[in-house]
Amino acid sequence: MDRDAAAKRITELTEILNEHNYNYYVLDNPRITDAEYDGLMQELIRLEEAYPDLAQPDSPARRVGGAPAEGFETVTHLAPMLSLSNAFNDQDLRDFDRRVRSGLGSHPVEYVVELKIDGLAVSLLYENGLFIRGATRGDGETGEDITQNLKTINSIPLRLRRSLPLLEVRGEAYMPKKEFARINREREEAGLPTFANPRNAAAGSLRQLDPRVTASRALDAFLYGIGQVSGMTVTGHREGLQALQELGFKINPNVRSFNDIEQVIDYCREWAEKRHDLPYEIDGMVVKVNDLALQAELGATSKSPRWAIAFKFPAEEAETVVRNIYVRVGRTGVLTPTASLEPVRVAGSTVSSATLHNIDIIREKDIRIGDHVVIHKAGDVIPEVVRVVKEKRTGSETEFHMPGECPICRTGVRRVEGEVAVRCPNEICPGREREALIHFVSRDAMDIEGLGPAVIDQLLGAGLIRDAADLYYLKAEDLLGLERMGKKSVDNLLNAIEKSKHKDLAQLIFALGIRHVGARTGKILADHFGTMARLQAAGVEELTAVPEVGPKMAESIVAYFRDPVNLKLLDRLEAAGVNLTQEARQAGERPFDGKTFVLTGTLEKYTRKEAQDIIENLGGKVSSSVSKKTDYVLAGREAGSKLDKAMALGVTVISEDEFEGMVS
Repeated sequence: MDRDAAAKRITELTEILNEHNYNYYVLDNPRITDAEYDGLMQELIRLEEAYPDLAQPDSPARRVGGAPAEGFETVTHLAPMLSLSNAFNDQDLRDFDRRVRSGLGSHPVEYVVELKIDGLAVSLLYENGLFIRGATRGDGETGEDITQNLKTINSIPLRLRRSLPLLEVRGEAYMPKKEFARINREREEAGLPTFANPRNAAAGSLRQLDPRVTASRALDAFLYGIGQVSGMTVTGHREGLQALQELGFKINPNVRSFNDIEQVIDYCREWAEKRHDLPYEIDGMVVKVNDLALQAELGATSKSPRWAIAFKFPAEEAETVVRNIYVRVGRTGVLTPTASLEPVRVAGSTVSSATLHNIDIIREKDIRIGDHVVIHKAGDVIPEVVRVVKEKRTGSETEFHMPGECPICRTGVRRVEGEVAVRCPNEICPGREREALIHFVSRDAMDIEGLGPAVIDQLLGAGLIRDAADLYYLKAEDLLGLERMGKKSVDNLLNAIEKSKHKDLAQLIFALGIRHVGARTGKILADHFGTMARLQAAGVEELTAVPEVGPKMAESIVAYFRDPVNLKLLDRLEAAGVNLTQEARQAGERPFDGKTFVLTGTLEKYTRKEAQDIIENLGGKVSSSVSKKTDYVLAGREAGSKLDKAMALGVTVISEDEFEGMVS
């Protein structure tokens, strides 16, 4: 291809891929398959490598970022990023309303109420439609330039859908709960300090000097306001949100307008109850006067606008007592201290244990057996000990010391220099083998229903299994003699094991428990290599060429496939008939391509995971919330607010029988 043809094709591919990014990451409505997208992206990468000077400034191939920076420069915001004053109860909101109405006289007031995303506030600057700079809030006047890191967030457009001479827009970058859990699992297994919460994880990710690290974490962003703009006029905050959405930004859909403060209070209470259903964390609500002219009339103090307030949800904390501290041995040998607690109700569930992560955290917080402690739990996030109530100490509390040997196999433990983790180095430690099996059968791995920790303990205790491959050689006569194992239970278990043989290669890669390889990476590796044999043969250089695979992960993968024990495991899995190949489907074989589903209620014919797997394998996508972009809502028994919203929006609602018909 000559230079002129390359220039034309690079421009064309850039526009096509950016449009598909907008459909996928902003509208939650993909229009092509992942394989088709990857093909277009690889073509663009090859052309840009051949003609680097022809690459467009909004090239999607440049999102991953370049070499690590030496530090962050300080930049000045065009308009100050003021912090909001806080309301902690209903009366605080009523007082805010009284101050607003007093300041505006008899003028009618409309409030816009939004979710307060628990992330990192950022400012994005666009000139002539192009994203040229992104920064943290900093002190409100100046922030740190994190442009390259923000470019790795796919929902942030590199070029606006309509060019404006100037636009400064504000938003919140955040880490979804699922990604937070994945990263903390990997960090804990790697012996690294874990993040305290998704907000800290998002902030830490965006302040990485190496943007490739940021790119490896699935961050997202909601935009919620305009700092400065030219070439566009808006008169209200709600109108501004609509304009931002039309320009290509991702806007949180849970925005409502009210004329009465009591309605505002009711909406805040509603989300205080519903917040755990969201796939991301929120720590409150934001209430703003809608009319921009009235905002200007109300003005601001030196720190906060008078026309907005943040309603903070009560901290989900409770006080309890540390009964004991025991040590759990993970599948990579990491010894994790865990607090056994007096059961206490918090965040909608009863908590009786909390991870303490490592000995350094225990020492830093000075946690002792017998202490009264305050624990924090938010939704699905693992409970953590926030602080010790030292004024309640009686002197009978005892300090905890990490054992010098593994509590399971009695092998001497080791602490690698530079790591916080203490490890059992014994590769055949029964504790490690047990955790590896629990991981192998877990939902995101081989998803073998009915094979929980209690059954695995029975199988291990009876000497029927030692590793994952042994599961596929179990026979009915092996199981019938076990406690609570009747014929029906045995048949169900063996059927579930047989069914797992046909799981995707991505799930098997994750199930193997390769250090640093999570569920997301398993899918990336499966899509890239296609077979276990190709992945097994890959070297470090070939692996690091795969998106989101760094040198440390690549070395871990290579080391795994060099181990004769692991190779024997794979041979036995293959001999048992376990799938080692990623099925490649063409676009015509994927009837749900570009379709977005929402699942609600109790499904009787499928588990949620099974339904989601079917949808994704047929090209569709499962979302957690209903919007106008939702194609189908699969409704089971006792479907609630999601069904109501689907009916209100006119979204197609289907039963399980109708879903089966679509699948077949």
